[in-house]
Amino acid sequence: MIEASAAYITHVILKVASRCNLDCSYCYVYNKADSTWKHRPEIMSTEIFEAALERIRRHLQLTHQNELLIAFHGGEPCLIGAHKFDAWCTRARQHLDGTAAVSLGIQTNGALIDEAWAQVFRKHCVHVGLSMDGPKHVHDAFRFDHKRRGSYDQVERGLRILQEAQVDHGILCVIPLGADPLMVHGHFLNLGCKAITYLLPHYTHDTIAPIRECYGATPCADFLIPIFDDWWFNGTMEVSIGDLKNMARIILGGDSKIETFGNFAPLYVFVETDGEIEGLDSLRVCREGISRINLNVQDADFREILHSGTMHGEAMFEGMPLPQACRTCHERETCAGGYLPHRYSRARDFDNPSVWCADILKLFAHLRERLGVSVEETRERRQALQRDLRAGLDAQRHTLPPDQLMSVSEPRPD
Repeated sequence: MIEASAAYITHVILKVASRCNLDCSYCYVYNKADSTWKHRPEIMSTEIFEAALERIRRHLQLTHQNELLIAFHGGEPCLIGAHKFDAWCTRARQHLDGTAAVSLGIQTNGALIDEAWAQVFRKHCVHVGLSMDGPKHVHDAFRFDHKRRGSYDQVERGLRILQEAQVDHGILCVIPLGADPLMVHGHFLNLGCKAITYLLPHYTHDTIAPIRECYGATPCADFLIPIFDDWWFNGTMEVSIGDLKNMARIILGGDSKIETFGNFAPLYVFVETDGEIEGLDSLRVCREGISRINLNVQDADFREILHSGTMHGEAMFEGMPLPQACRTCHERETCAGGYLPHRYSRARDFDNPSVWCADILKLFAHLRERLGVSVEETRERRQALQRDLRAGLDAQRHTLPPDQLMSVSEPRPD
């Protein structure tokens, strides 16, 4: 078990709203296997927000870490209003002043963004993650409101406002299965988007069969490979494609920066509107109540996750074991079983390869061919990088005075 003093948390995600103005068909919070949102306050109270800040402060003092990201999430976090968001960002920086370098982010569907929101984002240097699934006919097929009216027009308006205000932002696109990939990607490029991440849709082994029947064996790879080739060959490398960039980094011997691949511990926690501390929220796609830990910021520190008797201490701080079926796979050190929710089945819990295993292997094979890096070379590169990192840490320890040696730890993914 990892020591509490080394239980780093790189992100604290505050679920400040447990309701949403949209009703996206694939949403893992509202339209999958879990319904715990129904029993939570619609909006986080100031008292819970203050309690969360205090738990963050205590945790930073425990770990002596240098930086932390606080991300506002939901539901739809913009439902709290720009005025309250402004006040809470100000309060977060005041309360955590002197503990660590705190950065702020928000993940939003974008439909409520206006000039007032853009001003607040700029004021507090907030990075905005904007959910958008492509051109209007694609986006509106999945991302609609509770009356099934498409949200594209509002989201595009929000994007334009962010761009005009020069707010740091990126696009998150859930792969629209069956859509023309270059049409979707080209749309984002035409909108002037410079940072795009394509997300594998959330399915488990209990729910994936109809998707395979409808879209074939490798729909995610078939979507992403043309985008990678366009990115690789056609001079659009100034655009960052987060998931493809991460896969290339892994193949070249680096550490994964996102938990979708690589099986590193994600090192973040969620705080719900009622103050409950939870593990990875996308686990809600698996079954009812799976993300619950039965801890609350009103009376528990984040380190107590380690002693909660749930899977979350291991999943969040150490990384889950490699699935049995993956242990002889040549990509076991790069894919490492894939994203945790995508491994789930009622029969074997998380001891399964990702439901997107065939897609992942096809993607890795394609990127390896383009990069000219074999599996053996990846291992050699990784070993060399690890040796360099260890040598750098040893050199740092030799130059630090004794009272500062406690703050030098093994490198962690950011």
